[in-house]
This record gives sequence, structure tokens and C-alpha cells, in this order.
Amino acid sequence: MTYDEIIALAKQLPGVEESTSYGTPALKVAGKMLARKHQDGVSIVLRVSFDEREMLMQAEPETFYITDHYRNYPALLARIATVHPGTLQRLLTQTWQEVAPKKLQAGLGRQ
Repeated sequence: MTYDEIIALAKQLPGVEESTSYGTPALKVAGKMLARKHQDGVSIVLRVSFDEREMLMQAEPETFYITDHYRNYPALLARIATVHPGTLQRLLTQTWQEVAPKKLQAGLGRQ
């Protein structure tokens, strides 16, 4: 994948906008982060639960990992080049459902 393809996937969800976070490109809904491009330029940071993070890192260690910085946060890094579009879409949708306003969530079913 490319970061442009990630943007296209995320923008399928209502209200997702391009923004910045910590000086890097980010994808947000209602000001809340879904994902951001990591400063290494080859990974993205995703919000995920600790359980989901462990499962993904065990299943696909070549794609999913964390650094010490993210160890205590519900976040995960994914290598852009190897992340599967379907997996990424599922993760983005999960996070969107957690942070998007109820009004936007009501519109998802009508798309």
C-alpha cells in the first residue's frame, strides 16, 4: 500500500479528514485521530486495543510492531508497504466507531 491508498480507505468513512498530528500527516474524525504517518516515513500509527495489538503482532510480525514509546498506549505501528488493505480497513473502521460522533455513525448505515 501507499499512504495515498490509506487516505482513500479512511475517507470511505464519514467525516474523515486529512490533518496533522505531532507534525506528521494524520487522518482524523471530529478532531480525533484514526491514524497518522509515523515520522519514519514507512509506517503508520493506528489506535488499537492492547489485546488487538498483541494478536496482530503475533500474527504478522513483519507488518505490525511497536516501539518503546507506544508500549503503554493503545497504539500499534504498521508498515505501509506490507499492511493488507482489508485488515487496515477493519482497523480504521473499528477506531472510527469508537471515536466518531453518534450523528456520523448513524449515517454510516445509509451509505
